[in-house]
Amino acid sequence: MLNESRRRAYLDAMQVVHWLPRTELPFAAPSRLELLEVPAALIEAPVAVIARPVAAPAVEQPRVVERPKIEVPRPSPTPRPGSKPLDEPAEAPVLAKSIAVPPPRFALQLLRSGPCLLLVELPTGEPLQSRDPAYLLLKDMLRAAGLSDSPQILGEPVRWPLLARGNLDQGPDAARDFVQGVVAMQMEQQPCVCLWLIGLPAVRFAGEANAESYDRELQVEGLGVAWALPGLELLMEEPARKAGVWQAMRRLMVRWKNRDE
Repeated sequence: MLNESRRRAYLDAMQVVHWLPRTELPFAAPSRLELLEVPAALIEAPVAVIARPVAAPAVEQPRVVERPKIEVPRPSPTPRPGSKPLDEPAEAPVLAKSIAVPPPRFALQLLRSGPCLLLVELPTGEPLQSRDPAYLLLKDMLRAAGLSDSPQILGEPVRWPLLARGNLDQGPDAARDFVQGVVAMQMEQQPCVCLWLIGLPAVRFAGEANAESYDRELQVEGLGVAWALPGLELLMEEPARKAGVWQAMRRLMVRWKNRDE
């Protein structure tokens, strides 16, 4: 059995305000007389409980915020045969990627023999030694040219690149400007009548020429007359090249012959 307080709690939960029991309920509060009068229409079909539900209070519906519509691109339809083709958008220009050119690597030694300057390639990067076969060959060439076979070494070897790291431009153009600047500085201190360029790096970065200019006379702006020669190592590996060197030397000897050393 339910007591009165629990019974009312159930009725309140079902939102029943007025109710009438069929029989007397134990532990119930006294009934109100006006509620015990049963309408005549309901006598034939008694109902256990006649209740009138109370309308629930209107619940405020939450506001629905309309989301912005997102346009989804759809593929354009395939044109039918004979129909006018759609205008296609112009393709964006493709930017050419700049190719980084690695800096050239070489070592050169500047020497003076009489009125001539010699810019000699150092294949190993080390200075010339008195017992090196390449240095002995150079001494023979100087004697054949009528110059001193004990050339004076001018400063430290010119090495490129200058720096192992950094943002300094060390490309071919920068190397050419640097080498020509070093040679021009020596010429300002003491002029020369002919600049010997021995080896491909000397010919390329001081004479602005290539291997096809071997055994030829060059006119270099700012440096005057230059003579392009194969490298000492190349002359030892290919002795047949010595004939071309000798023929060119005979043509150029007039420039320094009978000059004071």
